[in-house]
Amino acid sequence: MQIIEDSLDQLLKQVAIRTNAVANREEVEKSVREIIANVIKDGDQAVKMYEQKFDNVELESLKVTQREIDDAYEATDDTVIKALELAKANITSFHQMEVEDSFIDAKKKGVIRGEKIAPLAAVGLYVPGGTAAYPSSILMNVIPAKIAGVSRIVMVTPPQKDGLNKAVLAAAKIAGVDEIYTVGGAQAIASLAYGTETVPRVDKITGPGNVFVATAKKQVFGQVDIDMIAGPSEIGVIAGSQAVPSQVAADLLSQAEHDKLARPILVTDDRSLAEAVSKEMDRQVDLLPRKEIAKAAMENEGFIAVVDDIDDAFTLMNAVAPEHLEVQLPDAIEYLNQIKNAGSVFLGFSASEPLGDYLAGPNHILPTGGTARFFSPLGVQDFVKRTQFVSYTRDALKKEKDAITTLARVEGLEAHARAIESRFDD
Repeated sequence: MQIIEDSLDQLLKQVAIRTNAVANREEVEKSVREIIANVIKDGDQAVKMYEQKFDNVELESLKVTQREIDDAYEATDDTVIKALELAKANITSFHQMEVEDSFIDAKKKGVIRGEKIAPLAAVGLYVPGGTAAYPSSILMNVIPAKIAGVSRIVMVTPPQKDGLNKAVLAAAKIAGVDEIYTVGGAQAIASLAYGTETVPRVDKITGPGNVFVATAKKQVFGQVDIDMIAGPSEIGVIAGSQAVPSQVAADLLSQAEHDKLARPILVTDDRSLAEAVSKEMDRQVDLLPRKEIAKAAMENEGFIAVVDDIDDAFTLMNAVAPEHLEVQLPDAIEYLNQIKNAGSVFLGFSASEPLGDYLAGPNHILPTGGTARFFSPLGVQDFVKRTQFVSYTRDALKKEKDAITTLARVEGLEAHARAIESRFDD
């Protein structure tokens, strides 16, 4: 993987160029608009047509039966079931700590103010198919929604010629998915956003997908809520001389194998580590079943930056704002406050990124493409809505009447002022 050694200013400029490089998606945007329009117009018929066109599967029914789900669960290896159950327990215990309470403030005489927190009624979950199956993503999406109190969770996933992945269906059963439909791509997002004869309309859509899924989520936002616009996977590693090159390389490749546009990055103050990791990546990548994908990611988006000191490493990585950030330094937790922008942080030599992907408990639905500057990981708070409320007695309103009418008239909104004054007409 390319090693870059330059001044911090020059490295920051290179990061900015990479972060802002956006592929021409005009054709994708156009195709997705057409798919959404056809699903709105023709419902199930359009969905089935697109599934035959894109996934080469002719569907009689879109809905997965409970019998199919139960059979898949029974057919799934017991070690997989136990691993999913352990992951569920850890994810649940973590996200239960995110629960927020409604509040009421009645300290001021005659005034009651507050905020009521309530779950969304229905949520749609997109589970990718294609080159890999992701039962872990089901747990990560569904469990926070369940904890929030969402009563209807609808899962969509692309149909497969040989049937849906058994572990995916088992994970859906374990997580508590209410309904499953075999539909993928932009047509799945359109179905969830607008509803068809079979697929119900939801209030929010979560879950990662390819460029067509991400574009569709962006286009239906406003009709429904979405979690975020997910891009290719990213991993940043900050490491010093005490890091083990083979481990750093393995961690970088753990994300490179996701996608040809995935972004593996190492920032270090040790040139010898940089060279050793680069050699290790070249060696290890040839051992991977998905080596062509990982190699492309290394060549397209990956790099190793050598900086003057560890403080510069954090400055550079904060500019990258990676989806995953590993800190492979002694006493790594001492550096936590230096991290400003990252989706999920892994502290210490043993906290390898796949720990977060599967079992630790924090969510793996994370901001990508530099959006960790303003987006957060998926959590319970993403599946609730807040409603504010206020109550004033006449005496309490009288005390603040003049301030309200003054502000209303400053803004040129006379009817606002008169609405307040009407409470005090003789």
